[in-house]
Amino acid sequence: MHYLFIILSVYFVTFLDKPEKTAPQLSERAWEQRAKWGITTDQMDYPVSPLYMGELTKMGVKIYHKSRWFNGVTCEMDKELAAKVAELKFVTAVEMTRDDSKAVAQIRKSQWQKEQTNGPATDKRKTIDQLKVYNLLPLHEAGYEGQGILMTVCDGGFYNAAQMSCFRPSALELGHFDFTDDTDDFYGSTGTHGTECLSTISAVEDGYYGAAPKAQYYLMRSEEMYTESPKEMDNLVAAFEKADSLGVNIFSVSLGYAMFDNASWTLPKSALDGKSTRASLAATIAARKGMLVCVAAGNEGNKEWHTLSVPSDADSILTVGAVRTDSVPGNFSSYGPSADGRVKPEVCAVGAGAVVMTPQGYAISANGTSFATPLIAGMAACIWSALPNENAMQIRERIIRSTDRYTTPTDPQYGYGIPNAMVACALPTGLMSVTGNSYPITHKIVRNGQILIIRGEKTYTITGQVVE
Repeated sequence: MHYLFIILSVYFVTFLDKPEKTAPQLSERAWEQRAKWGITTDQMDYPVSPLYMGELTKMGVKIYHKSRWFNGVTCEMDKELAAKVAELKFVTAVEMTRDDSKAVAQIRKSQWQKEQTNGPATDKRKTIDQLKVYNLLPLHEAGYEGQGILMTVCDGGFYNAAQMSCFRPSALELGHFDFTDDTDDFYGSTGTHGTECLSTISAVEDGYYGAAPKAQYYLMRSEEMYTESPKEMDNLVAAFEKADSLGVNIFSVSLGYAMFDNASWTLPKSALDGKSTRASLAATIAARKGMLVCVAAGNEGNKEWHTLSVPSDADSILTVGAVRTDSVPGNFSSYGPSADGRVKPEVCAVGAGAVVMTPQGYAISANGTSFATPLIAGMAACIWSALPNENAMQIRERIIRSTDRYTTPTDPQYGYGIPNAMVACALPTGLMSVTGNSYPITHKIVRNGQILIIRGEKTYTITGQVVE
């Protein structure tokens, strides 16, 4: 007996337009954030057409997720059906993002994670040393530990995070989302990397102290366990868009893409310009829509690739390199600049010998820009707690201006260097505006059961409409 196996591949299908113009699907918090900082609704905010998606579903297409920013869907179908979809009048492009290539990159992934997480056991109290590097402790002592700030940690696996006592001093986790098509439980055997990254922000236990232990957060998973393909970049786009819809303030991601199971998809280094992939463009869009995006520079500094990966090449974000506690860059920390000559990484934090918590509840010394990144994200949360009326770009600018090499960013592993949390807070407000002027103080009121935002001399609804 002969069996016929149909190979289903994954594609990104781009639509012509958004004919329905239905209301943006944003949370109340997201509307509040946009009103507070004067971020207007645009074409990207309208949902993807249900009519177009319905037509694809009728044809037998399996939709994984939709992208309102890029007006399309990530979906599964065979090549014959993909050719039919490409002929539809409302479809402008059909791009394969995963095929049946053997998972040759899994060996690379395993080595990458082993390199970062299989370090020796260490004293939990050494977390104090990594917080001292960027002078965060005085901000903690002043009472600013991330409260009022909503974060996202996006990664590949959060094994046992729901059970670890170090994450349970209070109900800080607001939920989790899985954008992969792996079948493993979110907190199950999908890897430990996300758990360890989260620990540098939120863990508190027996002398261990995270960078922003009072910030609330969502956990998101975009990295697939068994394959390495461009689909994972679209998973990450979905995570960015979800965080935007939830009103997230800071997005920390310690993932990077350049080489794939199918070697023909490997990115040329010229593509690391912040504009050539949806993932990097999405990181920039997220920043423009009010999020502070922190991305790991990568661990390729002592390897043949040597440089950045996607989306660390994005514009308007903080790309983070790794240093030791003595401020010397880790030899593995990827080199900048971006392909178009922008300073990368922008900042550095401890990622060579970083202290992280394992899912088993003990501290280890680990290497990777992956761990430097959430440390910077946590520091940003504390600064933002102290300066709640500033926007993401102002907080980013404060962090960059506080670095030890702000005027001389010549080291391609170091960028502008190590920020100083207290200096960042003390910088004059007027310097931090994109336009050169400080933003007016805002606050929220409730009038006749309606939430209103007072900004300067004007009053707005949470959807950004001026109230006369």
